[in-house]
Amino acid sequence: MRVVLRDDVDNLGKKGDLVDVADGYARNYLVPRGLALKASAGSQKQADAMRRNREARDSRERESAQALAAQFEGRTITIKARAGGEGRLFGSVTSTDIAEAVQKQTGAEIDRRKLALDEPLKELGGVDLLVRLHPDVVATVHVEVEAAG
Repeated sequence: MRVVLRDDVDNLGKKGDLVDVADGYARNYLVPRGLALKASAGSQKQADAMRRNREARDSRERESAQALAAQFEGRTITIKARAGGEGRLFGSVTSTDIAEAVQKQTGAEIDRRKLALDEPLKELGGVDLLVRLHPDVVATVHVEVEAAG
């Protein structure tokens, strides 16, 4: 059965896509949940409009992500933390701390979940972190952890 997706569906397609699915999948899952419409001539025009809107929105989001990346690309974000001997921190520096420091020092607001920080920083020193602002835009931010006081 051909259906027009009304919303993004994992492993199937994005809003406005025209896809072929099993009859039962469409009838029992997609249509009752409002995720798809049965394809017809009118719904084909609606799908084209959804696809154009999605592409325009995606283009705007990509441009704003590139502008955001330019605000902190190549800059060093400094975070002060209490440290003991041998450069070990009392506690740690988390992605939330880094996101707040980026916002204070550059004015660019980023979501902490978009930082590629596997585990909190526990030592003094610098590290380069990737920030995924958009599926097509990845920026690098250099974070320097310094001893406070």
